[in-house]
Amino acid sequence: ELSVPEVFGAGGLTDVLLKKARDETSLDIKRSDFKLDMLSAHFFMNFRVVDEHGRQLGQGRNLGALKAELGSKARGAFQALAGLKLASSPEKLGSDPDFSSQKSSPAALHRSSARSTAGKLGSDPDFLKNAITPQRHTTWSFGELPELMEISKGGQSLIGFPALVDIGDAVRIEVFDEPDVAAAKNRAGLRRLFALQIKDALKYLEKNIPDMQKMAVAYMQLGSADELKAQIIDVALDRAFLLEPLPNDENSFKRRIDEGRGRLTLIAKEVARLALGVLSEFALAQRKIKDTKNAPDATADCIQQLQRLLPKNFLAATPWPQLQHGARYLKAISLRLEKYRADPARDAQRLTELKPLEQKYWRLVAERKGQTDARMLEFRWLLEELRVSFFAQELKTPQPVSVKRLEKAWAQLSH
Repeated sequence: ELSVPEVFGAGGLTDVLLKKARDETSLDIKRSDFKLDMLSAHFFMNFRVVDEHGRQLGQGRNLGALKAELGSKARGAFQALAGLKLASSPEKLGSDPDFSSQKSSPAALHRSSARSTAGKLGSDPDFLKNAITPQRHTTWSFGELPELMEISKGGQSLIGFPALVDIGDAVRIEVFDEPDVAAAKNRAGLRRLFALQIKDALKYLEKNIPDMQKMAVAYMQLGSADELKAQIIDVALDRAFLLEPLPNDENSFKRRIDEGRGRLTLIAKEVARLALGVLSEFALAQRKIKDTKNAPDATADCIQQLQRLLPKNFLAATPWPQLQHGARYLKAISLRLEKYRADPARDAQRLTELKPLEQKYWRLVAERKGQTDARMLEFRWLLEELRVSFFAQELKTPQPVSVKRLEKAWAQLSH
């Protein structure tokens, strides 16, 4: 039993309790020792969302659910506030205490509470004018895009993150209250803006993607040939034009066009080659699952693995380094089922070892509403490597992998 004052820390409650328990008991207590799934609902924080007048908008113990329900309203209100502040005094924004547009280091996009100390951009009329009323842009015609903006209202400072937003045949500028959302939107918007500058090159690519018909047949269960083609082109655009640091003004944007245009066709061919390898193994794995009889647990597990490895947007959703291993992961499924009849007990034993680790990970993904970070993704792909080492050792893994290694990785992840 801990003696805990009413106010004793800042940050996540579990993290603060963990530190407090370690300090008072000198025991090596781990985050995993807190069995949150065993607690009754009343032990969890009760959140109440109110507006600026104190009216309650929502209440509950699941912060993720509240954000999902009210997040769009909050974002809309935030964007409206940014527009109002800009519209009220565009001629003196540089000195307006209620609004400032600022620059920061790239890391600021990953810190929602970041504050910039660099100079104001209130003197950039092109950006400010377009941030007031979102306009359609088909070229970079809006000045420099700042990495963050600060708005003050009612004694509170709010940080906003401007981003280019893809609207199909153009882009527009919007301000978001979450840096990760802004970063994802901005990448898609930049991709669209690059595509609009190289329409002729993209028309050529669309007609000359190698092995398109063969890939479309294998992809048929997931989507149409046009959807696959769009993914190949989007990934090629990312690889050709969206390398870090991303452009944030007209000059850097134009330089990136000149640099990327010449390598786009070769990159698109490489993406198509990878896609063909993955889809070919996908077709073989599907056939092997269908032909495997009297192995309900193994085939059900393989079907679930296929669904996770190849969602409809697998080319766009899979990180580039892992996409290069996609065919190997799928081939491991076929090899596993080929070996099953020789030793079903071994397969069952391996599956028993694997399942707890997978269940922990996918439960965490569900708790976070599908949001993942770099450490989670690292663990997710270690799970695939563990499958290779369990069921298709002959395919080899790029690094040593074992249940013990993954348990250690999970302990670090869950701290």
